[in-house]
Amino acid sequence: MTETQRPAPATEEPKDLGFGSVIGGADEMRLLNRDGTFNSRRRGLSMLSSLSFYHYFLTISWTRFFVLTVGVYIVTNTLFALAYLACGLNSLVGVTPIAIGNAFWRAFFFSVETLATIGYGNITPNGLPAHFVMTAESLVGLLSFALGTGILFARFSRPTAAVMFSERAVVSPYRGLTAFMFRIANGRSNQLVELEAKVLFSYIEGTSRRYYQLELERTRVVFFPLSWTIVHPIDEKSPMFGWTHADLVRKDAEFMILLAGMDETFSQMVHARSSYKAHEIQYGHRFTNIYNPIDDEGRTSIDVRKLSDTEQAEDDWAHTSTWHHTGHFAGYAPPRRDSKDSRRS
Repeated sequence: MTETQRPAPATEEPKDLGFGSVIGGADEMRLLNRDGTFNSRRRGLSMLSSLSFYHYFLTISWTRFFVLTVGVYIVTNTLFALAYLACGLNSLVGVTPIAIGNAFWRAFFFSVETLATIGYGNITPNGLPAHFVMTAESLVGLLSFALGTGILFARFSRPTAAVMFSERAVVSPYRGLTAFMFRIANGRSNQLVELEAKVLFSYIEGTSRRYYQLELERTRVVFFPLSWTIVHPIDEKSPMFGWTHADLVRKDAEFMILLAGMDETFSQMVHARSSYKAHEIQYGHRFTNIYNPIDDEGRTSIDVRKLSDTEQAEDDWAHTSTWHHTGHFAGYAPPRRDSKDSRRS
């Protein structure tokens, strides 16, 4: 192979994860919030190109969704009530204004009946202008209720993950070394399968921010019925090797977590994100036993209220000798009850 035919050396792909290496300084906000939202923003987009009502109404909380729905409903009926009043005092006939309160409330409740296609018949439009307003409101009502029904159905049918993350992470003894750990559990009664975890470690070095994907003791579990303690062993290959808690604080370290799994109910992939900053990490602590005693039927269960509970780690941590796929130490197994079969043997 000649000099001109020799391939160029491969360059290492940047590991900035999409954030860039110049953001996330010590005086800036964290890159990823605990609830999985990002703090970075895109500025300069026009309102029309950046505004997406459909996406907005799909992603806001249920409380805000219902508040906005009620607000839009009241405002719409108010505007049409004012339109009827603008057509004249005799634009609506039937029930007298005094029977309802005044002319505005008569127009408002007529708008409610028209928008929802109720049509009790006690109030009717009178004159061409009022009939034009009624025709426009009927069209608005048909379109708005169809759109609202579609958005409401999409919110109910959209698969989302409700993974619970422990409030804090720990750095504990692990197989003669130490390890960075945090614990997760499914916050819903549905099942997640083929759950995969990625832990991304970021810190400031000099004037730029560096990013590393940490090697985990186990990157995925096939089933996720209980909880999972995700572990990164801190050995010589780890970028955390030799670091103290003070080093994490000084370098503004952040651990970003991405989970991806299959929702068994919808047969679709769902994701969950979270992060830990230095002040949310406890050195020398370990997670407490989350198992409940086995019940009379022999069923195993966990107490998710203990997901974030920690205790001081002992120097001799024999629990790390055996590690199971759920991420629980062998010493954390649920207490066994004495069975008749065991007593017979």
